[in-house]
Amino acid sequence: MPDRSQVDFYVLEDPALSPGRLACRLCMMAWEQGHRVAVLAGSEEDARALDDLMWDFPPGRFLPHALGAVDAAVPVSIVPDAAQLDPGRDVVINLAAAPVPEPGRFQRLLEIVPADPQRKIASRDKFRQYRDWGLSPGSHQIKNV
Repeated sequence: MPDRSQVDFYVLEDPALSPGRLACRLCMMAWEQGHRVAVLAGSEEDARALDDLMWDFPPGRFLPHALGAVDAAVPVSIVPDAAQLDPGRDVVINLAAAPVPEPGRFQRLLEIVPADPQRKIASRDKFRQYRDWGLSPGSHQIKNV
């Protein structure tokens, strides 16, 4: 288990860009590199919507995933609540409004920042919280998904 996580914020520049689609793309990239991924959706409804999206996106690709805290053999799990995060996963994609608690349990944290002004404010708070915890978050501007 790492004692220091790499945290990256992916800032969607256009309100038309979908945080869910970016999460799917990041999951696919991480899975192809051999990582075990958890996606923190933030609610049951958001978790179900992301589960549905992963069956169709990216087009023509299959991303093995499951809804809920699942067997470690499933490469990608989607959970609605941070309490369900499996510390055996090495990458967490966070779509929730709050930072991932105890981030040192994971190698990488990928924070998706929607273009919505209220969600940007919440993301700035998360950025500050990670810094307060001694981490050095990075930031990437996303122009398309």
